[in-house]
Amino acid sequence: MRMGRALIALVVASVLAAGALAPAASAHPASTQAAAPSAYEHAIPPLTDSRGRALTLRGWNVEDKANRGEAALSAITERHFRDLRANGFNFARLLVFWDDLEPRRGQYSERYLRKIERILGWARQHRIQVLIDAHQDVFGPAFGHRGIPEWATRTDGLPFTPNPDDWFSEYFQPAVQRAFTHLYEDPDLRRAQAAVWQVLAERFRGHPAVIGYDLINEPMGELREGEDLPTAARRIEAEHLTPMYNRLARAIRAKDRTTWLFVEPTPIVGEGVPTGLGRIHDSRTVYAPHFYNTAMEAGADYDPSAGWIEAYEAAVTAYPARHRMPVVVGEWGPLNNSLPNMGRFYREAVASLNRYSSGWAGYVWCYGGGYCAVDERGRFRTNKEQTATPYAPAVAGTVRSDTYDATARTYRLAYRAATRPGLTELSLPPSSRGWRVSVSGRAARVLGKAPYGGRLTVVAWPGAEVVVTVREAGPYGRTDRP
Repeated sequence: MRMGRALIALVVASVLAAGALAPAASAHPASTQAAAPSAYEHAIPPLTDSRGRALTLRGWNVEDKANRGEAALSAITERHFRDLRANGFNFARLLVFWDDLEPRRGQYSERYLRKIERILGWARQHRIQVLIDAHQDVFGPAFGHRGIPEWATRTDGLPFTPNPDDWFSEYFQPAVQRAFTHLYEDPDLRRAQAAVWQVLAERFRGHPAVIGYDLINEPMGELREGEDLPTAARRIEAEHLTPMYNRLARAIRAKDRTTWLFVEPTPIVGEGVPTGLGRIHDSRTVYAPHFYNTAMEAGADYDPSAGWIEAYEAAVTAYPARHRMPVVVGEWGPLNNSLPNMGRFYREAVASLNRYSSGWAGYVWCYGGGYCAVDERGRFRTNKEQTATPYAPAVAGTVRSDTYDATARTYRLAYRAATRPGLTELSLPPSSRGWRVSVSGRAARVLGKAPYGGRLTVVAWPGAEVVVTVREAGPYGRTDRP
């Protein structure tokens, strides 16, 4: 979301007035230890593969917002996927833009599709699963950004004033808000949006690297006079986003019956606002909120006493628990990652995300400063190395618990093996100290070796109760527990 300073007071005041954000006095900072199972942990189902294994996606967004036309996507290289894999990740949320795919109405760019295809080839080679994200920022190029084409932008002549110092505030410009209303309501634009998704679905259905389609990034809408932001967000989600997602689901299913569909609420959920989304009538749908805090996006340090993570977790889990949908968080991560409390933020954020989601994509895998995960040499920037922990990309059975203790550097997976034989996969990030893996359970054993990072496989007797423990070793072969 990356909100600017000018919106902090407006967003937070609106949310507090609506009673959606937990007060600081009630906050209980999240622990990196395993939390007691909550109701939503039993109600939210896992993401699964074709063999019924429970999946965990860990990775980053991959993007090229700077180039378009013939140069579109040129900033994305094979290195992105090779480095993701080398650091233990298995997931990339790939940003694609409608204005590049259909620059003129009804004329789809074969060159752009081939570029997406090449990127997916790199992902397949390095065993990275890709979510194709129909991305928009401030609607699209009519307002100086990317997303919905100019030919599909209708403003009714309402004003727009650019604000490059606080670009997210441009979502609240009258022309931008009216453009969203037309996208949701005009029959010809509805058909055009469905058609572009059919082009993508027909082209990439069955591709071994593609796990899902994110139908629109951070959708917004038009506020009515007198509405606060939480009220407007819930109305937009109920009246515009829910029917749009159902329309697009029907269109995609005419071309692709199996690929997961990812649906987002408005970005206002980042302040702990429960979504107003209704039921999406498709059995392979994933709830894909984003995880941003307005104050931190404007440069503030993490405030553990504010209770933001707890409020967000409580609010964001209600909808998928009610509708029995997996959760994958599509974007998260602060800009100023080296502030004094950011180490604690990363520990507590990762622990929270792991409690209720089937995975997440940080923002963003690039080589440099700002939001980039790594520097020009590919080394993690301050605190972002905490996103690279051991995890189980696929579990052949029912997960009992799945926790990582950042203090003890210990990962523990407990599961009941499926009745039919299957392979459970482990991913260990690079470690100069090395990893020690132990497993218990009937006929359970670890196949392969990855003492300093890599992939392992666990097999067990069907129906066995299995516990896998992974510990980072100390400098003299002892388990180091500071």
